[in-house]
Amino acid sequence: MKLIDPIIQFHNEIQAIRREIHAHPELCFEEHDTAELVAKKLTEWGIPVVRGLGVTGVVGILKNGNSQRAIGLRADMDALPILELNTFAHASKNKGKMHACGHDGHTAMLLGAAHYLSQNKNFDGTIYLIFQPAEEGGGGAKRMMDEGLFEKFPMEAVFGMHNWPGIPVGHFGVTPGPMMASSNEFEVVVTGKGAHAAQPHKGIDPIMVAVQIAQSWQTIITRNKSPIDAAALSITQIHAGSTTNVIPDDATLVGTVRTFDLKVLDLIESRMRAIAEHTAEAFDARVSFHFKRNYPPLINHAKETAFAVEVLQGIVGAEHVDAQVEPTMGAEDFAFMLQGKPGCYVFIGNGEGDHRSAGHGLGPCNLHNPSYDFNDDLLPIGATYWVRLAENFLKN
Repeated sequence: MKLIDPIIQFHNEIQAIRREIHAHPELCFEEHDTAELVAKKLTEWGIPVVRGLGVTGVVGILKNGNSQRAIGLRADMDALPILELNTFAHASKNKGKMHACGHDGHTAMLLGAAHYLSQNKNFDGTIYLIFQPAEEGGGGAKRMMDEGLFEKFPMEAVFGMHNWPGIPVGHFGVTPGPMMASSNEFEVVVTGKGAHAAQPHKGIDPIMVAVQIAQSWQTIITRNKSPIDAAALSITQIHAGSTTNVIPDDATLVGTVRTFDLKVLDLIESRMRAIAEHTAEAFDARVSFHFKRNYPPLINHAKETAFAVEVLQGIVGAEHVDAQVEPTMGAEDFAFMLQGKPGCYVFIGNGEGDHRSAGHGLGPCNLHNPSYDFNDDLLPIGATYWVRLAENFLKN
Protein backbone atom coordinates (compact mmCIF):
# COMPACT_ATOMS: atom_id res chain seq x y z
CA MET A 1 0.00 0.00 0.00
CA LYS A 2 1.17 3.51 -0.80
CA LEU A 3 0.35 5.21 2.47
CA ILE A 4 1.49 8.70 3.42
CA ASP A 5 4.49 8.51 5.82
CA PRO A 6 3.54 11.48 8.05
CA ILE A 7 0.07 9.96 8.49
CA ILE A 8 1.63 6.63 9.50
CA GLN A 9 3.82 8.50 12.00
CA PHE A 10 0.70 10.24 13.38
CA HIS A 11 -1.09 6.90 13.86
CA ASN A 12 -0.73 6.73 17.65
CA GLU A 13 -2.24 10.20 18.12
CA ILE A 14 -5.19 9.43 15.85
CA GLN A 15 -5.71 6.07 17.54
CA ALA A 16 -5.82 7.81 20.92
CA ILE A 17 -8.46 10.21 19.58
CA ARG A 18 -10.48 7.31 18.14
CA ARG A 19 -10.44 5.45 21.43
CA GLU A 20 -11.31 8.57 23.38
CA ILE A 21 -14.40 9.00 21.19
CA HIS A 22 -15.24 5.30 21.52
CA ALA A 23 -15.09 5.52 25.31
CA HIS A 24 -17.50 8.47 25.37
CA PRO A 25 -20.27 7.69 22.83
CA GLU A 26 -23.13 10.12 22.25
CA LEU A 27 -26.45 9.54 20.48
CA CYS A 28 -28.23 11.47 17.71
CA PHE A 29 -27.94 15.24 18.08
CA GLU A 30 -26.28 14.78 21.48
CA GLU A 31 -22.69 14.74 20.16
CA HIS A 32 -21.66 17.81 22.17
CA ASP A 33 -18.41 16.42 23.62
CA THR A 34 -17.48 14.75 20.34
CA ALA A 35 -18.08 17.97 18.42
CA GLU A 36 -16.04 19.86 21.01
CA LEU A 37 -13.14 17.44 20.59
CA VAL A 38 -13.30 17.67 16.78
CA ALA A 39 -13.47 21.48 16.79
CA LYS A 40 -10.63 21.70 19.32
CA LYS A 41 -8.31 19.52 17.23
CA LEU A 42 -9.10 21.35 14.00
CA THR A 43 -8.49 24.71 15.68
CA GLU A 44 -5.18 23.47 17.12
CA TRP A 45 -4.12 22.61 13.59
CA GLY A 46 -5.03 26.07 12.29
CA ILE A 47 -8.21 25.01 10.48
CA PRO A 48 -11.16 27.46 10.71
CA VAL A 49 -14.29 25.84 12.11
CA VAL A 50 -18.03 26.44 11.84
CA ARG A 51 -20.14 24.78 14.53
CA GLY A 52 -23.82 24.18 15.18
CA LEU A 53 -24.96 23.22 11.69
CA GLY A 54 -27.44 20.42 12.24
CA VAL A 55 -27.39 21.04 16.00
CA THR A 56 -24.00 19.50 16.72
CA GLY A 57 -22.38 19.37 13.27
CA VAL A 58 -18.87 20.70 12.66
CA VAL A 59 -17.42 21.91 9.36
CA GLY A 60 -13.70 22.55 8.98
CA ILE A 61 -12.53 24.80 6.13
CA LEU A 62 -9.18 24.21 4.47
CA LYS A 63 -8.27 26.74 1.78
CA ASN A 64 -5.20 27.06 -0.40
CA GLY A 65 -4.38 28.90 -3.62
CA ASN A 66 -6.78 30.90 -5.75
CA SER A 67 -9.10 28.30 -7.25
CA GLN A 68 -12.82 28.52 -6.57
CA ARG A 69 -13.15 24.74 -6.77
CA ALA A 70 -14.18 22.85 -3.64
CA ILE A 71 -14.74 19.29 -2.40
CA GLY A 72 -16.58 17.95 0.65
CA LEU A 73 -15.39 15.03 2.79
CA ARG A 74 -17.91 13.68 5.29
CA ALA A 75 -17.62 11.60 8.47
CA ASP A 76 -20.40 10.74 10.94
CA MET A 77 -20.02 11.13 14.72
CA ASP A 78 -22.97 9.53 16.53
CA ALA A 79 -23.25 6.26 18.44
CA LEU A 80 -26.02 3.70 19.05
CA PRO A 81 -28.25 2.90 22.05
CA ILE A 82 -26.50 -0.44 22.67
CA LEU A 83 -25.01 -1.82 25.89
CA GLU A 84 -21.38 -2.61 25.02
CA LEU A 85 -20.11 -6.08 25.95
CA ASN A 86 -16.43 -5.25 25.47
CA THR A 87 -14.36 -4.69 28.62
CA PHE A 88 -11.09 -3.41 27.16
CA ALA A 89 -9.72 -0.06 28.34
CA HIS A 90 -11.50 2.09 25.74
CA ALA A 91 -14.92 0.44 26.14
CA SER A 92 -17.91 2.75 26.56
CA LYS A 93 -18.12 4.66 29.81
CA ASN A 94 -21.64 5.84 28.93
CA LYS A 95 -23.79 2.86 29.87
CA GLY A 96 -26.30 1.89 27.22
CA LYS A 97 -24.49 3.84 24.50
CA MET A 98 -21.87 2.42 22.16
CA HIS A 99 -19.91 3.15 19.00
CA ALA A 100 -21.08 -0.11 17.44
CA CYS A 101 -20.93 1.12 13.84
CA GLY A 102 -17.45 2.63 13.71
CA HIS A 103 -18.37 6.29 13.53
CA ASP A 104 -15.57 6.89 16.04
CA GLY A 105 -13.17 5.53 13.42
CA HIS A 106 -14.76 7.52 10.62
CA THR A 107 -14.30 10.74 12.61
CA ALA A 108 -10.70 9.81 13.48
CA MET A 109 -9.77 9.02 9.86
CA LEU A 110 -11.03 12.40 8.68
CA LEU A 111 -9.17 14.10 11.54
CA GLY A 112 -6.02 12.26 10.50
CA ALA A 113 -6.43 13.60 6.97
CA ALA A 114 -7.17 17.09 8.31
CA HIS A 115 -3.95 17.11 10.34
CA TYR A 116 -1.84 16.20 7.32
CA LEU A 117 -3.61 18.58 4.96
CA SER A 118 -3.19 21.47 7.40
CA GLN A 119 0.57 21.04 7.12
CA ASN A 120 0.86 19.90 3.50
CA LYS A 121 -1.37 21.99 1.27
CA ASN A 122 -0.71 20.30 -2.04
CA PHE A 123 -4.01 21.42 -3.53
CA ASP A 124 -5.60 24.49 -5.08
CA GLY A 125 -9.07 25.26 -3.80
CA THR A 126 -11.13 24.41 -0.72
CA ILE A 127 -11.66 21.22 1.25
CA TYR A 128 -14.72 21.16 3.50
CA LEU A 129 -14.36 18.67 6.35
CA ILE A 130 -17.91 17.69 7.29
CA PHE A 131 -18.39 16.05 10.70
CA GLN A 132 -22.05 15.06 10.69
CA PRO A 133 -24.31 14.20 13.64
CA ALA A 134 -27.24 11.80 13.82
CA GLU A 135 -26.67 9.30 11.04
CA GLU A 136 -28.26 6.51 13.07
CA GLY A 137 -31.89 7.27 12.34
CA GLY A 138 -31.77 10.99 13.00
CA GLY A 139 -31.23 12.15 9.43
CA GLY A 140 -28.37 14.44 10.40
CA ALA A 141 -27.25 14.78 6.79
CA LYS A 142 -30.61 16.19 5.75
CA ARG A 143 -30.68 18.43 8.81
CA MET A 144 -27.31 19.94 7.85
CA MET A 145 -28.53 20.39 4.27
CA ASP A 146 -31.79 22.00 5.42
CA GLU A 147 -29.71 24.46 7.44
CA GLY A 148 -27.64 25.45 4.42
CA LEU A 149 -24.70 23.05 4.19
CA PHE A 150 -24.31 23.29 0.43
CA GLU A 151 -25.22 26.98 0.27
CA LYS A 152 -22.84 28.09 3.01
CA PHE A 153 -20.10 25.75 1.83
CA PRO A 154 -20.48 25.47 -1.96
CA MET A 155 -18.76 22.32 -3.19
CA GLU A 156 -18.67 20.55 -6.52
CA ALA A 157 -18.89 17.05 -5.06
CA VAL A 158 -19.12 15.27 -1.72
CA PHE A 159 -17.61 11.96 -0.65
CA GLY A 160 -18.28 9.53 2.20
CA MET A 161 -16.75 6.34 3.61
CA HIS A 162 -17.85 3.54 5.96
CA ASN A 163 -15.92 0.66 7.47
CA TRP A 164 -17.24 -2.75 6.41
CA PRO A 165 -16.62 -5.93 8.45
CA GLY A 166 -15.93 -8.93 6.25
CA ILE A 167 -13.93 -6.96 3.69
CA PRO A 168 -10.20 -7.53 4.42
CA VAL A 169 -8.11 -4.68 5.77
CA GLY A 170 -6.39 -2.90 2.88
CA HIS A 171 -9.32 -3.59 0.55
CA PHE A 172 -12.15 -1.30 -0.56
CA GLY A 173 -15.59 -1.90 -2.06
CA VAL A 174 -17.64 0.49 -4.17
CA THR A 175 -20.04 0.45 -7.10
CA PRO A 176 -21.64 3.07 -9.34
CA GLY A 177 -25.39 3.48 -9.02
CA PRO A 178 -27.37 2.04 -6.09
CA MET A 179 -25.09 0.85 -3.28
CA MET A 180 -27.37 1.03 -0.23
CA ALA A 181 -31.13 0.81 0.06
CA SER A 182 -33.86 3.19 1.10
CA SER A 183 -35.02 2.81 4.69
CA ASN A 184 -38.76 2.91 5.34
CA GLU A 185 -41.02 1.74 8.15
CA PHE A 186 -44.70 0.97 8.49
CA GLU A 187 -47.27 0.49 11.21
CA VAL A 188 -50.69 -0.90 10.39
CA VAL A 189 -53.42 -1.20 13.02
CA VAL A 190 -56.36 -3.46 12.25
CA THR A 191 -59.44 -2.68 14.33
CA GLY A 192 -62.11 -5.34 14.66
CA LYS A 193 -64.55 -6.11 17.47
CA GLY A 194 -63.54 -7.97 20.59
CA ALA A 195 -65.41 -11.04 21.76
CA HIS A 196 -65.14 -14.13 23.91
CA ALA A 197 -62.87 -16.65 22.19
CA ALA A 198 -65.59 -19.27 22.64
CA GLN A 199 -68.02 -17.07 20.70
CA PRO A 200 -65.95 -15.78 17.76
CA HIS A 201 -69.05 -15.25 15.65
CA LYS A 202 -70.02 -12.35 17.88
CA GLY A 203 -66.84 -10.40 17.09
CA ILE A 204 -64.62 -9.38 14.21
CA ASP A 205 -61.23 -11.03 14.69
CA PRO A 206 -58.43 -8.50 13.89
CA ILE A 207 -55.75 -11.18 14.22
CA MET A 208 -57.13 -13.17 11.29
CA VAL A 209 -57.34 -9.98 9.23
CA ALA A 210 -53.73 -9.11 10.12
CA VAL A 211 -52.63 -12.61 9.10
CA GLN A 212 -54.38 -12.28 5.74
CA ILE A 213 -52.75 -8.87 5.17
CA ALA A 214 -49.30 -10.17 6.13
CA GLN A 215 -49.52 -13.09 3.72
CA SER A 216 -50.95 -11.02 0.87
CA TRP A 217 -48.25 -8.35 1.16
CA GLN A 218 -45.62 -10.87 0.09
CA THR A 219 -47.33 -11.15 -3.30
CA ILE A 220 -46.27 -7.54 -3.91
CA ILE A 221 -42.66 -8.72 -3.93
CA THR A 222 -43.31 -11.83 -6.01
CA ARG A 223 -46.14 -10.73 -8.31
CA ASN A 224 -46.39 -6.92 -8.53
CA LYS A 225 -42.83 -5.66 -8.91
CA SER A 226 -40.47 -6.80 -11.63
CA PRO A 227 -38.32 -9.80 -10.57
CA ILE A 228 -35.16 -7.88 -11.48
CA ASP A 229 -35.96 -5.02 -9.08
CA ALA A 230 -34.54 -5.79 -5.63
CA ALA A 231 -36.73 -5.11 -2.61
CA ALA A 232 -37.37 -6.43 0.89
CA LEU A 233 -40.65 -6.26 2.81
CA SER A 234 -40.18 -7.54 6.35
CA ILE A 235 -42.83 -7.67 9.07
CA THR A 236 -40.78 -7.52 12.24
CA GLN A 237 -43.49 -7.18 14.91
CA ILE A 238 -47.05 -8.40 15.38
CA HIS A 239 -48.87 -7.28 18.52
CA ALA A 240 -52.33 -8.43 19.54
CA GLY A 241 -54.26 -9.70 22.52
CA SER A 242 -53.57 -10.09 26.22
CA THR A 243 -55.07 -13.42 27.28
CA THR A 244 -56.05 -16.81 25.90
CA ASN A 245 -59.83 -16.58 25.91
CA VAL A 246 -60.41 -13.11 24.46
CA ILE A 247 -60.47 -12.01 20.84
CA PRO A 248 -58.92 -8.53 21.00
CA ASP A 249 -60.23 -5.35 19.49
CA ASP A 250 -57.12 -4.68 17.41
CA ALA A 251 -53.89 -6.08 16.02
CA THR A 252 -50.76 -4.21 14.90
CA LEU A 253 -48.23 -5.01 12.16
CA VAL A 254 -44.86 -3.24 12.17
CA GLY A 255 -41.88 -3.59 9.86
CA THR A 256 -39.59 -2.20 7.21
CA VAL A 257 -39.39 -1.90 3.42
CA ARG A 258 -36.08 -1.57 1.56
CA THR A 259 -35.58 -0.77 -2.13
CA PHE A 260 -32.90 0.64 -4.42
CA ASP A 261 -35.40 2.55 -6.56
CA LEU A 262 -37.99 5.14 -5.55
CA LYS A 263 -40.43 4.03 -8.25
CA VAL A 264 -40.34 0.51 -6.83
CA LEU A 265 -40.91 2.02 -3.38
CA ASP A 266 -43.92 3.96 -4.68
CA LEU A 267 -45.38 0.74 -6.06
CA ILE A 268 -44.83 -1.20 -2.84
CA GLU A 269 -46.31 1.48 -0.59
CA SER A 270 -49.35 1.88 -2.85
CA ARG A 271 -50.02 -1.87 -3.02
CA MET A 272 -49.50 -2.33 0.72
CA ARG A 273 -52.09 0.32 1.46
CA ALA A 274 -54.62 -1.06 -1.04
CA ILE A 275 -54.25 -4.64 0.18
CA ALA A 276 -54.54 -3.62 3.83
CA GLU A 277 -57.61 -1.46 3.27
CA HIS A 278 -59.49 -3.87 1.02
CA THR A 279 -58.66 -6.93 3.11
CA ALA A 280 -59.95 -5.19 6.24
CA GLU A 281 -63.09 -4.13 4.37
CA ALA A 282 -63.71 -7.71 3.25
CA PHE A 283 -63.82 -8.81 6.91
CA ASP A 284 -65.88 -5.81 8.11
CA ALA A 285 -62.83 -4.49 9.97
CA ARG A 286 -61.12 -1.13 9.77
CA VAL A 287 -57.46 -0.35 9.19
CA SER A 288 -55.11 2.54 9.95
CA PHE A 289 -52.12 2.55 7.56
CA HIS A 290 -48.96 4.54 8.32
CA PHE A 291 -45.88 4.43 6.06
CA LYS A 292 -42.80 6.52 6.87
CA ARG A 293 -39.94 7.12 4.44
CA ASN A 294 -36.72 7.62 6.38
CA TYR A 295 -33.67 7.52 4.08
CA PRO A 296 -33.66 7.36 0.26
CA PRO A 297 -31.47 4.88 -1.65
CA LEU A 298 -27.77 5.73 -1.68
CA ILE A 299 -26.89 6.14 -5.34
CA ASN A 300 -23.28 6.76 -6.33
CA HIS A 301 -22.65 9.03 -9.31
CA ALA A 302 -20.77 7.34 -12.16
CA LYS A 303 -18.12 10.01 -12.81
CA GLU A 304 -17.24 10.54 -9.15
CA THR A 305 -17.21 6.78 -8.51
CA ALA A 306 -14.78 6.22 -11.38
CA PHE A 307 -12.61 8.99 -9.93
CA ALA A 308 -12.70 7.44 -6.44
CA VAL A 309 -11.83 4.01 -7.83
CA GLU A 310 -8.80 5.46 -9.61
CA VAL A 311 -7.60 7.10 -6.39
CA LEU A 312 -8.14 3.89 -4.40
CA GLN A 313 -6.28 1.80 -6.95
CA GLY A 314 -3.35 4.18 -6.69
CA ILE A 315 -3.20 3.55 -2.94
CA VAL A 316 -3.92 -0.17 -2.47
CA GLY A 317 -3.67 -1.56 -6.01
CA ALA A 318 -6.41 -2.52 -8.45
CA GLU A 319 -6.60 -6.08 -7.10
CA HIS A 320 -7.65 -4.72 -3.70
CA VAL A 321 -10.52 -2.57 -5.00
CA ASP A 322 -13.84 -4.23 -5.75
CA ALA A 323 -15.36 -1.70 -8.13
CA GLN A 324 -18.59 -3.72 -8.46
CA VAL A 325 -19.22 -4.56 -4.82
CA GLU A 326 -22.58 -6.14 -4.03
CA PRO A 327 -25.07 -3.50 -2.81
CA THR A 328 -26.55 -3.91 0.65
CA MET A 329 -30.11 -3.46 1.91
CA GLY A 330 -28.69 -1.46 4.79
CA ALA A 331 -29.36 2.28 4.68
CA GLU A 332 -27.27 5.42 5.15
CA ASP A 333 -28.29 9.06 5.35
CA PHE A 334 -25.34 10.14 3.19
CA ALA A 335 -27.90 9.28 0.50
CA PHE A 336 -29.41 12.73 1.09
CA MET A 337 -26.09 14.41 0.32
CA LEU A 338 -25.79 12.41 -2.91
CA GLN A 339 -29.21 13.72 -3.90
CA GLY A 340 -27.94 17.27 -3.45
CA LYS A 341 -24.45 16.92 -4.95
CA PRO A 342 -22.54 14.49 -7.15
CA GLY A 343 -20.31 12.17 -5.17
CA CYS A 344 -19.36 8.68 -4.09
CA TYR A 345 -19.52 6.52 -0.99
CA VAL A 346 -17.04 3.69 -0.42
CA PHE A 347 -16.62 0.74 1.97
CA ILE A 348 -13.23 0.36 3.65
CA GLY A 349 -12.49 -3.16 4.87
CA ASN A 350 -12.61 -3.63 8.66
CA GLY A 351 -11.47 -7.28 8.61
CA GLU A 352 -13.03 -10.22 10.44
CA GLY A 353 -12.51 -9.03 14.02
CA ASP A 354 -9.09 -10.49 14.79
CA HIS A 355 -7.84 -7.00 15.60
CA ARG A 356 -9.92 -6.69 18.76
CA SER A 357 -8.02 -6.24 22.01
CA ALA A 358 -8.25 -8.71 24.86
CA GLY A 359 -11.48 -8.11 26.69
CA HIS A 360 -13.76 -7.98 23.68
CA GLY A 361 -17.22 -9.49 23.88
CA LEU A 362 -17.94 -12.99 22.65
CA GLY A 363 -20.16 -11.81 19.78
CA PRO A 364 -18.98 -11.21 16.20
CA CYS A 365 -17.30 -8.02 15.10
CA ASN A 366 -20.30 -7.00 13.02
CA LEU A 367 -21.87 -3.58 12.73
CA HIS A 368 -24.49 -2.85 15.41
CA ASN A 369 -23.20 -5.75 17.53
CA PRO A 370 -22.29 -5.19 21.23
CA SER A 371 -18.93 -6.92 20.67
CA TYR A 372 -17.91 -4.74 17.71
CA ASP A 373 -14.82 -2.53 17.66
CA PHE A 374 -13.35 -0.42 14.87
CA ASN A 375 -10.04 -1.67 13.49
CA ASP A 376 -7.36 0.95 14.20
CA ASP A 377 -5.20 -0.43 11.37
CA LEU A 378 -7.63 1.36 9.05
CA LEU A 379 -6.79 4.82 10.36
CA PRO A 380 -3.78 5.58 8.11
CA ILE A 381 -5.43 3.84 5.15
CA GLY A 382 -8.63 5.85 5.35
CA ALA A 383 -6.79 9.09 6.09
CA THR A 384 -4.51 8.53 3.09
CA TYR A 385 -7.56 7.98 0.88
CA TRP A 386 -9.12 11.25 2.02
CA VAL A 387 -5.89 13.15 1.36
CA ARG A 388 -5.23 11.68 -2.09
CA LEU A 389 -8.89 12.08 -3.05
CA ALA A 390 -8.86 15.80 -2.17
CA GLU A 391 -5.42 16.45 -3.66
CA ASN A 392 -6.29 14.82 -6.97
CA PHE A 393 -9.67 16.55 -7.10
CA LEU A 394 -8.06 19.94 -6.49
CA LYS A 395 -4.81 19.55 -8.37
CA ASN A 396 -2.59 22.61 -8.50
